Amino acid sequence: MFKIPIQNSTWEIEVPQIMGILNVTNDSFYASSRVNSVDLALEKARKFIHEGAPILDIGGQSTRPGAQFINTSDEIKNIVPVIEALRSHFPNTLISIDTFNSQVADQALKAGANIVNDISCGNFDNKMYKVVAAHNAGYIGMHITGSFETMHEVPKRENIMKDLIEFFEEKKKALAAYGIEQWVIDPGFGFGKTIEENFTMVKELKQLKVLGLPILLGVSRKSSIYKTLNITADEAINGTTVVNTVGLLNGAHILRVHDVKEAKEAIDLIHLLS
Repeated sequence: MFKIPIQNSTWEIEVPQIMGILNVTNDSFYASSRVNSVDLALEKARKFIHEGAPILDIGGQSTRPGAQFINTSDEIKNIVPVIEALRSHFPNTLISIDTFNSQVADQALKAGANIVNDISCGNFDNKMYKVVAAHNAGYIGMHITGSFETMHEVPKRENIMKDLIEFFEEKKKALAAYGIEQWVIDPGFGFGKTIEENFTMVKELKQLKVLGLPILLGVSRKSSIYKTLNITADEAINGTTVVNTVGLLNGAHILRVHDVKEAKEAIDLIHLLS
């Protein structure tokens, strides 16, 4: 079991868990994940929790290819009322803020979030670790290369798994300097990797166990799935479930998804069959 400090409590990860995606944006790649009001966010959150998601991930900045960067004040304005409402209505649910901006993370944690989900693992904002440590918040760090503008460009590399392990080993040292020893790693499916590398990560996920940290897998409806199958993101639920299932069999601890019911069914059936 992994035990991750989250403010005045502990996030325990013993069996696979589900993180439901709520995007408070107008341009996330999957339109059905967008919630443009507090009432809609509460409605979707209630559905996710009922279907089996103990974690809700709230994002105010799209990171799809070609997404426009929004300013800090607008991002805060978008996410804080949603987080406050979620915390009030669902006091026992974990809330994650999906941001690489330390100021946004700080305000989200003050509003009731427990976890920072940082796609840059501190690369885009050198104050992020300090904010996480100050709040004693949970932390998820994703593998990424480049800047916000170039993070979807694919660099030349020989071995994606070797690069992932080296990246996270360095991040473990950097986070430990702030007293953050227990956190979650995300290999970054769909960010600056070829389709082949994305699927290799899922097939070889067990290699990341050497890091001694829980693993989040975020493949939900992403282009490596729907382009491979020659379909659209709207049609990619079956492909998502297949990839999630392989990820679970290879050691994923958290599934970040748009479709909670299907992810929970995969987890339940794997438990019965293993």
